[in-house]
Amino acid sequence: MLLRNPLCTPSRRAFAISSFAMALCLFALLVSFAPMHARAQDGTTTPEKHGRKYKAPPDTSRIEVTVLKGFNKKPIMNAAVIFHPTRDGIDEGNLEMKTDPEGKAVIDVIPTGSKVTIQVIADGFATFAEDYQVNEASRQVLITMIRPKAQVSAYIDNSGKPAELKPGVQDPIRPTKPASPATPPAPSSTAPSSTVPGTTPAPTPAPTPSTTTPNP
Repeated sequence: MLLRNPLCTPSRRAFAISSFAMALCLFALLVSFAPMHARAQDGTTTPEKHGRKYKAPPDTSRIEVTVLKGFNKKPIMNAAVIFHPTRDGIDEGNLEMKTDPEGKAVIDVIPTGSKVTIQVIADGFATFAEDYQVNEASRQVLITMIRPKAQVSAYIDNSGKPAELKPGVQDPIRPTKPASPATPPAPSSTAPSSTVPGTTPAPTPAPTPSTTTPNP
């Protein structure tokens, strides 16, 4: 009687074949993932770009401008305050604001470290302009407006004199027509009396008053 080998049963042969197949599959997967892992470890590859890189905006400063009248220190309302910032030689544009009833204009978008030219225009006052270097986070500026001064002249000393032109819109100066000459008096309607030399002229008779007869 022949004895069968227990290792050569059909069930065990099927299990061995399936195990060998699984081992081949795992080996194939490892071979396929090996190049991807090598590329990930290589630092010379160019990284993929995903849009524009975020750049944080620069720090800004808060500027508070107060506009007062020079002669009584009262605030000026609705004065035009113009901010002209420049940074690193780059012009940042112009920003204009109006003062409130307290004469204040506040702005908080000027980049820190900018050179700001502040110009103030108000009716009845001379235009103000001055440069300020803003390096701090907050800056307060006090501006006192003065009346317009007379124009500087090389022939006349106008220092300290007020302007001759009145503030506001000026009417054009038009030439006036020359005055007509006076008319000579009209000659008398009475003819001159002829007189003989050495004689006195006859007196002029007085006019006779006219009498009116009353109606009955």
